[in-house]
Amino acid sequence: MRARVLITLVVALLTHGFSPIHAQVNPSGSGKLAFTASGTNEFAFDTGVLKGKLRADGKSRGLSSVVHQPTGMTLDSSVGLFGHYRVFTANKRYGSAAWDWPSEARLRPDGSVEVHWPSAEDRPFELRAVYRWAAPDTLDLETSVQAKTNLVKFESFLASYFAAGFTNASVYALSNSQQWLEPADKSFGVWQAFPRDDQAVSIIQDGRWTFLPSPVDWVIRPHLARPLGIRRCPSNDLQAVIMSHSPDCFAGLTPFSAEPHRSMYLSLFGNDLKAGESARARARLVIGTNPAVEAIDRLYADYLRQRR
Repeated sequence: MRARVLITLVVALLTHGFSPIHAQVNPSGSGKLAFTASGTNEFAFDTGVLKGKLRADGKSRGLSSVVHQPTGMTLDSSVGLFGHYRVFTANKRYGSAAWDWPSEARLRPDGSVEVHWPSAEDRPFELRAVYRWAAPDTLDLETSVQAKTNLVKFESFLASYFAAGFTNASVYALSNSQQWLEPADKSFGVWQAFPRDDQAVSIIQDGRWTFLPSPVDWVIRPHLARPLGIRRCPSNDLQAVIMSHSPDCFAGLTPFSAEPHRSMYLSLFGNDLKAGESARARARLVIGTNPAVEAIDRLYADYLRQRR
């Protein structure tokens, strides 16, 4: 049964070609690969393909009110896309969410935005994030941390919440040297984690997810073939491809496809840091249509080449 499902998925994907819409910039000329200041610690963007806000009302959150202009569809819900959510070390969670912490943001000369969360007595680390547009449909994010004390298995949990309609979720999985896009089927459980390796499993299960509010019992699914997940809206084949690089990301996570959060997450870092040490992790969000497997592979290969 599972083999038939996978074959059906691949056939459906191969009937279309992924279209990242790099060339479809707004004919009015409004498309610009840069953020603009629109309030205190708030920024707007209009790439010609995507339009919305970063850090709406100056809050420590990601993209919101994101409209895909070719279709007119709003992409996000809840607390938005590419927002810094939970922060952990081994068997410890720091507060409820990074989006509740005080932060400052500034527009940089190249049109990117840098966010800074200073360290505090109960947060012995400093976080920074840089959001920049790589293409009209492609957002890059670089998150960096500087440890103020020794940190064991540090994690920044990157969250994206999608609008109604984005009911299909899949993650690039690996088993017995075979790679495939694995659907997040409800039969496997509500909250599903695809770890990079067995060490990543031990991090997920070290107790960090047991704290109130909202503890989560992640069901461990197959290992990642690559840190890449897809949320798709079947009504118009619009999709979000979320990706990172294995050294930067130790798990891809999602609730089952139609679960009301319609979310997808990346567990970034996962390594030990000594006091004074710094590390960085990068991720990318691409919005497009018609997800063909080969085209997604090319998107990921291009991403890795650009990171060198």
